[in-house]
Amino acid sequence: MGCLHYFKEKHKQRRRRQQQQQQQRKSAPAACSTNVSSAQTGRSEDSGTPKEATSKSAGSAASQRSIPDLYEERARNLRVFSFRELRNATSNFSSLVKIGEGGFGTVYKAFIRPSSDEKADKIAVAVKKLNPNGQQGHRQWLAEVQFLGVVEHPNLVKLIGYCAVDGERGAQRLLVYEFMPNKTLDDHLFNKAYPPLPWNARLQVVLGAAEGLSYLHEGLEVQVIYRDFKASNVLLDEEFRPKLSDFGLAREGPSAGNTHVSTAVMGTYGYAAPDYVETGHLTVKSDVFSFGVVLYEILTGRRSMERNRPRNEQKLLEWVKHYPFDSNRFTRIIDPRLENKYSLRAAREIAQLADTCLFKHAKDRPKMSEVIETLKRVMEYKDLDGQVEPLEENSPPRDEIEKQSEQENYVESARRRMLHLEKLTENLKSVGRRRFVLMKAGNPK
Repeated sequence: MGCLHYFKEKHKQRRRRQQQQQQQRKSAPAACSTNVSSAQTGRSEDSGTPKEATSKSAGSAASQRSIPDLYEERARNLRVFSFRELRNATSNFSSLVKIGEGGFGTVYKAFIRPSSDEKADKIAVAVKKLNPNGQQGHRQWLAEVQFLGVVEHPNLVKLIGYCAVDGERGAQRLLVYEFMPNKTLDDHLFNKAYPPLPWNARLQVVLGAAEGLSYLHEGLEVQVIYRDFKASNVLLDEEFRPKLSDFGLAREGPSAGNTHVSTAVMGTYGYAAPDYVETGHLTVKSDVFSFGVVLYEILTGRRSMERNRPRNEQKLLEWVKHYPFDSNRFTRIIDPRLENKYSLRAAREIAQLADTCLFKHAKDRPKMSEVIETLKRVMEYKDLDGQVEPLEENSPPRDEIEKQSEQENYVESARRRMLHLEKLTENLKSVGRRRFVLMKAGNPK
């Protein structure tokens, strides 16, 4: 079966639905044509609609194009590879050229002509071969092809082409990206085998990542929610320019007049916004929260979750609360690998920015375009004057802070146990009352 089979069938089905809807509008009375339910636009299960905007005109619903619509226009920019060509380019997917592996499958380095022109020079590429039994299925593969086939920005990884083949060995799904030689931000922050990433380089990386997110949120006809922003999804090219990768979890934003997209909670623990985790309501502010987490990661050199640390330091966001940006003890959270070669003023303002990105209520978080403005201003501070500052007067020492944190954890744990016991007691009382009523009914006087 050809590689384009899935896309062609999908486009044909969409055209048939659009033609049917147009015929229905022509035959329907004028009064009925002014209201179109979200179900007709395919968003009934996906959009949160304010009470004052529960219906939309047919014109407004039809005017907003979707990612698949845009993909139909721009897909010609992608090359459709044969499975044989990718197999040959990777020496039959040899472990010798493997550069990455995860639940989704395996990534290989290869050299391929970016076009079908036999005279074109080969370029280095990354070939991602999905594991048929892995976490990333056909739906996420399809989403990645469609999103990356539409977007175009210097801070988003470029998709060169793809391959989809169904054969005797099962379904084969592959993606071919531009090759990023410096791996990921995650590698350079947390892997001690790499030299520490300098302060200015960290700022350049987070600024570029912010510009990539801003483009997705505000720079396209269709709003895109990335949904999986984290350091390991920020790739670095030969000049350490950042590019967002892995769009398998990306979703279109809410349609006009709607507040959110309701969807199954997906992403990475430690980065997902709590309001999204609790409600399944997804907005671009969910990405902003994840960005705030990464801001603290570049300040501290710590992952959002590190279970090998003392209990009160395992959760990054809980730990940094004890070292506010406007306190003298703030410098204790700064990555020691920087060796005090950072701007103290810039670090404080980045921590303050991170705190706004991490606000509990999504509406209070800034837009990514506002984040970019702050980062650009912060980058003007050139003096690398970082230092370990003396403690404030009357400020508790570090061991006292940690002891206080442990006491807070103990109190919270005791509170949860008491609530659990109260609930069990109430259940037992309820069971006892029911038994008494049954016994009384069975033994009438």
